Amino acid sequence: MTLGRGGLSLVILLAFALSSCQTEDKSPQPRFTSNSSGTKAAAAQDKSGGMEAAGAQDKRHFIEFRSRYALTYGHTYVVFGQMDKDGNMIDPEVAGLAPASIDAAPYVIGHFLPVPATTGQTDGDLEEEYRSASWRVILTDDEYNDVVAFIRKQQANSHFWQASVDNCNNWVGEIARHMGYKTPGIWLRPQQFITNLREMNTTDSTSHAA
Repeated sequence: MTLGRGGLSLVILLAFALSSCQTEDKSPQPRFTSNSSGTKAAAAQDKSGGMEAAGAQDKRHFIEFRSRYALTYGHTYVVFGQMDKDGNMIDPEVAGLAPASIDAAPYVIGHFLPVPATTGQTDGDLEEEYRSASWRVILTDDEYNDVVAFIRKQQANSHFWQASVDNCNNWVGEIARHMGYKTPGIWLRPQQFITNLREMNTTDSTSHAA
């Protein structure tokens, strides 16, 4: 099969993107959980890595800042909803920014020009084998309602993905900043972005590692 000039250029760009963005992440990082002020949630860990708060309601709201592995440098996104007393998520929802197509071409083009975006769940987001880092924040009802309203507004206004500016780190960082958190630079690998985000807003002594 022969490729025209445009097809050959696309292959070259794809090869460049893949060769420069191969996964160089660390092994999966421990799960961390805190309350919205960045201090350890008063809880006891069960064997599955869940958390049971003394005297807490059976269901609590949370948002989890998360990264996952991918063939390239990975993806940053949030998971939010309710969890039971054992820390198991109940019908979680996923939000993040990514190219709308699963084809490689829009992803490669998006490193140079904006491409249509999706702001919902993408393949592998809720699979533990792909999770590379996470920071779960337990929220009050008011805190949860506020951040979900912000996410909905952000989803309605986000139409394009562009790797260097409108990328997944920046999109999730906007949510974190709305919650009053400090955020790292948006050009980090997703695992490092989530790790730095947690470290900037908690300390190892005040956040809970599963």
